[in-house]
Amino acid sequence: MEIEESSFEVTPETERFLCERLLDQKQPISQRFRALFSLRNLKGSAPRNALITAMRDSSNLLAHEAAFALGQMQDVDAIHALEDVLEDISLHPIVRHEAAEALGAIGLESNVPLLKKKLELDPAPEVRETCELALRRIEEQKNIINESEASATGASPFLSVDPAKPASHTSSVDQLREVLLNEEEGMYERYAALFALRNHGADAAVNAIIASLGASSALLRHEVAYVLGQLQNKVASATLSEVLRNVNEHPMVRHEAAEALGSIADDESVALLEEFCKDPEPIVSQSCEVALSMLEFERSGKSFEYLFMSTPQVQ
Repeated sequence: MEIEESSFEVTPETERFLCERLLDQKQPISQRFRALFSLRNLKGSAPRNALITAMRDSSNLLAHEAAFALGQMQDVDAIHALEDVLEDISLHPIVRHEAAEALGAIGLESNVPLLKKKLELDPAPEVRETCELALRRIEEQKNIINESEASATGASPFLSVDPAKPASHTSSVDQLREVLLNEEEGMYERYAALFALRNHGADAAVNAIIASLGASSALLRHEVAYVLGQLQNKVASATLSEVLRNVNEHPMVRHEAAEALGSIADDESVALLEEFCKDPEPIVSQSCEVALSMLEFERSGKSFEYLFMSTPQVQ
């Protein structure tokens, strides 16, 4: 089926095609991601249910991206399925982490008991740390909901629902760097500093973000790589390349490094992505494949999404 990429009208046939393409394990992973990004733009039970089903796909990369999409959509009707994924320790930590983050993005207080439970008991540190962030985000949202400028606080210029509100704009780059690199600081405070530095965007801010790729937390390192992809600053290419090459690094961090290199898209980054399309870790190899496919569409002047009503934030 061919979809007119410039059309914003979604027919039942188009919606059905996208759902089927997402869940068709015979399709290349890049084509399934195209469907996933398109479904993120749609409302209703069919797109939601397709994404919910995809959270248990054999591809951990696709499954985690489906959970991320549901969080970015802030779909309240997906909460029960996200809770089930978070509680299922048979699933890869990268998927359960994303389910926890999605619950934080949706932001309902009814999610607090489960997040507190997983904060204490989950076997994976990246999941526990995500629950910590989600709990703080829910608390922060509750605190700002009555503020007159609530719509402006924490709004991301990158069209993403971030897991932490950026730190105060009155903080200097040096102050933010100190918080971000301080291993004694809470995870939420470090994330808040990270997003504030991202929004600042100056060279000193980018260098501070790059330096934090040495953090002890894999969760923080993965978010740092994600942010560097959002910034698309070529200064980060060498360090991100080192991360991707490091086979001892957590797959979730290498995955984000691959996606970031695809966003930066200089010749060296592209060559490295082509090399690591054969990586034995599927989360990494599939990330490289998706990144190269996205880049190919971008260079041809076409949208990677079948429906491109908004720009997807890959996680």
